[in-house]
This record gives sequence, structure tokens and C-alpha cells, in this order.
Amino acid sequence: MDKKFDYAAAVAELEKIAAKVEEPGTKLDDIDKLVSRSKELLKGCRDYLQGVKEKIDSIEKEDK
Repeated sequence: MDKKFDYAAAVAELEKIAAKVEEPGTKLDDIDKLVSRSKELLKGCRDYLQGVKEKIDSIEKEDK
């Protein structure tokens, strides 16, 4: 992955997706696509947060 993951942008997109899914006029086919995109974004967020946790753990070990 060449491009750095943008956690804030992913969260913002997830919020937009949630709002779109809640709209009564959203078609089932669109909801399916939105759910798939949400899964991609959530995986990216989890991976990003895991990386941050590992960095923090590493720094804490260095301080001991």
C-alpha cells in the first residue's frame, strides 16, 4: 500500500455511509455496495489502530 491510510477520512466516510443506509429511499443494491465498502473501511481502521497500538507498546517498552 503506497498511500498512507487516512483514518479521519475513513471515519467520515463511514458516517456518510451510515446516514445513506438509514435513508428510506436507498435501494437494496446500493445498501449491499455500501456495506461492502464499510467492511473495507473498517478493516483499514482496525489495521491502522493496531499499528498505532504496536508503536505505543514499542515506545513504552523502550521507556522501561
